[in-house]
Amino acid sequence: MAHILIHLFLHLIFLTLSVGQLVTTQDQCLPSRCGDFGPVIRFPFHLKNRQPSHCGYPGFELSCTSNNVTQFKLQFPLQASTKNIDIPVSANVSVQEINYKSQTIKLSDLNASCLPRQISKVNLSLSLFTFDQNTYGGFTLFNCSSNKTYSSSSGRINCLSGLHYDVIAFRSYYSISQFPSSCTMMYNISDVPAEVLFGPPEFSQTQIYLHWSEPFCGNCEDVGKYCKLKSNSSGSETECVDIPEDPSKGLSKKVTVAIVLGSVFAFVLIVLAVYTIVKLKMKKEDQKRIERFLEDYKALRPTRYSYADIKKITEQFKYKLGQGGYGKVYKGQLSNEILVAVKVLNNFKGEGEDFINEVGSIGRIHHVNVVRLVGFCADGYRRALVYEYLSNDTLQKIISSGNGRGSSLGWEKMQQIAVGIAKGIEYLHQGCNQRIVHFDIKPHNILLDQDFNPKVADFGLAKLCAKDQSAVSMTAARGTIGYIAPEVFSRNYGDVSYRADIYSFGMLLLDMIGGRKKFDDAANEENSSSQIYYPEWMFKQLEKGEEIAIQIENEDDSSIIKKLAIVGLWCIQWYPADRPSMKVVIQMLVGESIPIMPPNPFGSMNS
Repeated sequence: MAHILIHLFLHLIFLTLSVGQLVTTQDQCLPSRCGDFGPVIRFPFHLKNRQPSHCGYPGFELSCTSNNVTQFKLQFPLQASTKNIDIPVSANVSVQEINYKSQTIKLSDLNASCLPRQISKVNLSLSLFTFDQNTYGGFTLFNCSSNKTYSSSSGRINCLSGLHYDVIAFRSYYSISQFPSSCTMMYNISDVPAEVLFGPPEFSQTQIYLHWSEPFCGNCEDVGKYCKLKSNSSGSETECVDIPEDPSKGLSKKVTVAIVLGSVFAFVLIVLAVYTIVKLKMKKEDQKRIERFLEDYKALRPTRYSYADIKKITEQFKYKLGQGGYGKVYKGQLSNEILVAVKVLNNFKGEGEDFINEVGSIGRIHHVNVVRLVGFCADGYRRALVYEYLSNDTLQKIISSGNGRGSSLGWEKMQQIAVGIAKGIEYLHQGCNQRIVHFDIKPHNILLDQDFNPKVADFGLAKLCAKDQSAVSMTAARGTIGYIAPEVFSRNYGDVSYRADIYSFGMLLLDMIGGRKKFDDAANEENSSSQIYYPEWMFKQLEKGEEIAIQIENEDDSSIIKKLAIVGLWCIQWYPADRPSMKVVIQMLVGESIPIMPPNPFGSMNS
């Protein structure tokens, strides 16, 4: 990841430098304007202080006022003097419109500089611009006394007149005899529109049009192109060029891309820095946790976690695996390789007895067929148990999905599961310093790992007792209906002991066979008033030599099913003394021959 970021960083630097070079070398003669509504300014004009002079033609300079008005400095050369020096006469006028195709420019505010006073000194034939209006042969200016009425062919020039005299312009085509005798002739002005001299009609603004002939760009405009001076040319020769891209869509886009990429890179750097810091911190914490875990593992005791640890392990209780009367189970992770199942106990459940039973019974034992308690939490009223995570759920799920076929695992695997469960229970009864009686053996409490190896779980109802103790003291029955041994309900059948687990295991084996559906079908055929007990039905089927599973694919499967059923019937003998120990049960399950049928355990049920 680091080399990718370095490559991205170098690429971004190159792009930024390229954009910077682009800004400095980009054609600065792109069209511009004053404000949002002014005319577009391009060759042969150029905008002062915004575009370099080479962007336009000499004498075609425009500027912007503080109010974003486009302004043109109208210049006319003087009549040739004896020294043959031309000194321009100028006036600032507003530009309203520029027509590049007809090569005309529309001007206003001509009277502000009293152009008629200066126009007498100029030689319009030497100017770059000519008036586009009809001049009708020019005018002759006279200085006349005030308060006189003149013909319609004349007019008063306001900016030249005073309080006691008027400057009157007469059409030049009139003869001198027609001019008033009270007026003194001043000079002639030719090729000037009347609007320049007299101003606009009342309540309107003076607007005139100037035309330029050089440089000529009409041929470029006709074909939808722009015009510019030819490169390496000192004259007025022009060439046509394609219309350049809008700056806001060209350069701005590239600059925007560079800014976005820069922002993204900065963000990536920040994320990388945070990620690195957090990763290092997490690695240190994980290492400490693993070391503590290994130390605790060596000491054969579970780790105590705080409630904050539990929330972190479960990612704030993100993945829920199941729920029951005891509480909820969540999937968690101690490190990248250690997955756990966290059972959060209900606060209102008893007085912590389940919690004490679990920690006290399996907290110090390790067996391949007993679920391992990794740790626990006792943080005030908050209690949780951390187990190893087993990916294939419970045996109950396998049984219920099998639909009487022993599931997709096959009957040989089901037999292996039965043997594994028996070994786990036998270890609880004989392999620990103190005997552990589970009291809740059932398919729901048998978990399966990734290889479908069974592990006895859920020790919330477990009791500890000495190995030489023949009876376990109890104040109330415990377990799940259907799996509880008779002596747990009534002492008439004997004392409660570890053999109660053997009874529960026998019922579990009968459930694994999956004959309940066939039993239910048989029960439906009987009189509704008669009551049929599933294990008793199983015993009678075996006595008669009839099949007890819905589907048997081969003879080996039939032998396994019959063996599981017979061992299960041995385990559910009504009196505890008649049940075999788990050691004998394992021998029957792994033996090659099918065990003999047990005595009928249901003969004394009615009594």
